[in-house]
Parts: sequence; structure tokens; C-alpha cells
Amino acid sequence: MARPETASTPRKAVVVADDIKAGALRRLRRIEGQVQGLHRMVEPDRSCPDILLQVASVEEALRGVGKELMRNHLKHCARKAMRGDTAEGDAAIEDLITVWSRHAR
Repeated sequence: MARPETASTPRKAVVVADDIKAGALRRLRRIEGQVQGLHRMVEPDRSCPDILLQVASVEEALRGVGKELMRNHLKHCARKAMRGDTAEGDAAIEDLITVWSRHAR
């Protein structure tokens, strides 16, 4: 069974491919810049449609990062756990259900 995550013992990825990690970090830095741009748009009272368009852009960018990390998780972490014993496979299935239900919101 998967060990519970606590503040003192965060879970680590089994494998995050270097290209996936580098791409995610690049995209997240770009998203940080977009969010800072949103701050600069709100302060001088830019139009709501302009701001909402940028919010949608940030949300889509975050979905893209999540999609790549989900792909990595399925290819490496979940696949490895599914090959393990029944308890490990069951825990991996529960983890996937939890991740999907949170990610689909």
C-alpha cells in the first residue's frame, strides 16, 4: 500500500524524464511571467475581457504542464507500480483515481 504523504515525508517521483522536467520548469517560468503580467493588468484597471483572456491562457498553460506530468506518471510511476504485487498495484490505482479526480476539476 502507498505510504501516506506528510509534510515531513513528501513522496518523490519514481522517474521524471529529464526532458519532461526541463520542459515543465520552462513552462512554469513562463506561466509565472504570465501571472505577473496579470497583476500588471489588474492594477491599472485594464478591461475585464483582456484580463479574462490572459487568465484563460494561464489556465491552458497549466493544463499543458499537468498533461505532460500525467503522461510521465502513467509511463513510469504507475506502470512500475502495476507490475508490482497486488497491494502495490491497488495503491497505484487508488493514486490514479485521486489524481484524475483532482485534475479533472
